[in-house]
Amino acid sequence: METRRLQYLVELARLGSMRAVADTLRTTTSTVSQQIAALSKETGAALVEPQGRLVRLTPAGRRLVEHATVILAAVEAAQRDLAPGAEPSGTVRVAGFATALRAHVLPMVAELAGEHPLLHVLVREHEPAEALALLAADEIDLALTYEYNLAPAALDPALVSVPLWTASWGLGVPAAAAEELGTVDSVTSTELFALFRSADWIGNSRNTADETAIRTLASMAGFSARVTHRSDSLDLVEDMITAGLGVGLLPVGRPTVPGVRLLPLNGPEVLLRASAVTRRGRSDWPPLALLADLIRQRARLSWPAGVTPGGAGLTDR
Repeated sequence: METRRLQYLVELARLGSMRAVADTLRTTTSTVSQQIAALSKETGAALVEPQGRLVRLTPAGRRLVEHATVILAAVEAAQRDLAPGAEPSGTVRVAGFATALRAHVLPMVAELAGEHPLLHVLVREHEPAEALALLAADEIDLALTYEYNLAPAALDPALVSVPLWTASWGLGVPAAAAEELGTVDSVTSTELFALFRSADWIGNSRNTADETAIRTLASMAGFSARVTHRSDSLDLVEDMITAGLGVGLLPVGRPTVPGVRLLPLNGPEVLLRASAVTRRGRSDWPPLALLADLIRQRARLSWPAGVTPGGAGLTDR
């Protein structure tokens, strides 16, 4: 069984059409069809079947994809093991949300240039869904992502996630509204949300996790949240709150502007979980392993208020 043919099948499962596979692997649709037909002959099982003008994987094809993911990862690992003690060299492509890049990647660029001159880091700012899509397409090597405990994201089995930190979030409201409420330390999250059932809500313009977490808590409180404004900048979220446009989630431990009050969310808590994600089988590649390890070390050394072990502070999405 040729591993190249397994790659065609894995990409077909991911992309859904032979033309897309051909474009991704820079070959022809005819070649993709021939290679998958040859793979079917090698395995003695029908791997695809017609679906209109396209094809879809059979149960046997889906099962082989599960094996192929592990096989291809093992092949990559075996190739890297040929030079286990080599000096980290090459280009590591990193995509992540602004806070992770600003706090844990950019400070290391100059340090790495001095200690490992053959290692280069390319940085791209992206929200989690965007970064994971780039990782799945093999356009980056490392994705720094986040999700909320109330809105867990399903991870592609071809990817591996390592936790970095967990940070508590609260509800940002206008200071005047908070003064009217008085002490809310003993109020549950759902009770607090219910107090703002008639308010407009502010979500993230580039990621649905915030809105999902908001709608989940609102549903638990017995109403449907009206998400009318969106921004991927926490500074702008605070400006919107100050302007009276609505309320929204903000990280605990991040100083707020005078016009905003951060109310605690308990029962249930709202927790942001940051992670480093790589393609399966590639985390041992020396340059990537070095960078990922340095990021984890920096995360452990900078825990502010509202952050639990494994983590660092959060100043933006």
